[in-house]
Amino acid sequence: MQIKQITEASEDLLLIRPFEQGFEPENQNMFKAEKGEIWWYSSRELWIGLGKSPQLPAIIKIFRSLFFKRKDRWPEEIVLDCKVRTSEWIENALNGIVLGGYDLQLYKTEPKPLSAFFNTGTLSVLTENHSPEIDEALIVAQKTARVQMRIMDLMNAPSNYKTPATLAQWATESGEKNGYKVTVLEKSRLEEMGMHALLAVGKGSEAPPLMIVSEYEPEHYTKTIALVGKGVTFDTGGISIKTSANMHLMKSDMGGAAAVLGAVELAAQLKMPVRIIGVIPSTENSVDGLSMKPGDVIGSYSGKTIEVIDTDAEGRLILADGLSYAVRTFKPDVVIDLATLTGSVIQTLGYEAAGLFTPNNELAEALTQAGDNTGEKMWRLPVWDSYKEEIASDIADVKNYHGKPLAGAIVAAKFLEAFTDEHPAWAHLDIAGTAFGDTEFAPGRAGTAYGVRLLRAYLSAII
Repeated sequence: MQIKQITEASEDLLLIRPFEQGFEPENQNMFKAEKGEIWWYSSRELWIGLGKSPQLPAIIKIFRSLFFKRKDRWPEEIVLDCKVRTSEWIENALNGIVLGGYDLQLYKTEPKPLSAFFNTGTLSVLTENHSPEIDEALIVAQKTARVQMRIMDLMNAPSNYKTPATLAQWATESGEKNGYKVTVLEKSRLEEMGMHALLAVGKGSEAPPLMIVSEYEPEHYTKTIALVGKGVTFDTGGISIKTSANMHLMKSDMGGAAAVLGAVELAAQLKMPVRIIGVIPSTENSVDGLSMKPGDVIGSYSGKTIEVIDTDAEGRLILADGLSYAVRTFKPDVVIDLATLTGSVIQTLGYEAAGLFTPNNELAEALTQAGDNTGEKMWRLPVWDSYKEEIASDIADVKNYHGKPLAGAIVAAKFLEAFTDEHPAWAHLDIAGTAFGDTEFAPGRAGTAYGVRLLRAYLSAII
């Protein structure tokens, strides 16, 4: 799809005009401008309702839904009336329009055709006067949406199409194309380095574990941000095996890794002036005669020993090695980890927000603001030291699970904190309820690319 800015539109093209409630046209009693409402004013003019005083994230959803629902019926040339709209509004609208062309039919032998609009068509943005800020918004919107769709493809791929090596290949190809360095630490190297926690989780799988390290370094920067993502490409729970009812959804247990992959790629494409280190410990958590067992005591890259109470609490184990490696090797100014970590956070917040854990108030405020601006919301939960006793072990330095039906997401965060070397600006995002959810793209659940826009907004704000 080509996107361009224009100041005059041909009457022969389809014109889409958005209206807020209270600003809808006069004498159109049938059109109330309610959120998502559409009205064919003529064969060449389509009105869409935005509701009352819509926030920018709502604009994305309205246009994404509109274009997805009619994805096979759009003409190849469309004009969007953006007169009197801000560049931020336009960016959000276009992000939604491009996402509306997302095609989930990854493995269908006879997929339903999409409108040519999404591939070879033209979307013209009608403005009062030509604006460089709007030109920039068009670029950012399209690049962001393209990365989001690549991440959704990765999230939606089943485990027989997605192993740790698949994530490594994705990162390597992206690095080569977008100009950043990618190093893949394979099993033999992990053994030399003492990545014992990551290796322990991967013992039961034929697919060897690995760690992906991406380094985006612009010519000029003042800050280094480390992003650490959980990359479990399928999670059976190991010996502490999950119930079968929803196990098929565990192909999404690499949502944190997906967010990191997308954030690094997008930052490189947008040439953001901040150094970003992406660290992704990746493995499958499978069941085998060699699998890690409950009660085992394992080592870690940090040197701490871990008593494994529950093998289904594996994400925090691999993140322990990823966090220690990121902090000690790159000495970042800020370190943020993202993980589909606990069912507990879903019990607490549902599917509306991610859990945010950090002892740093300034970092909490910056991330919360970024989430509010993008609609990728989060809610801060405590990491008080009174929870430390929940990870105390009789025979090892820490244990990976407290075995109680309470404060599960908080205890997981306290476990991770033990592997940050008391970094003063660390945050943990538990995205179990937001990375894979109900969307218009699928009658069941599908990848959302949660975290990509959030991290871009956060990084843009600290530059």
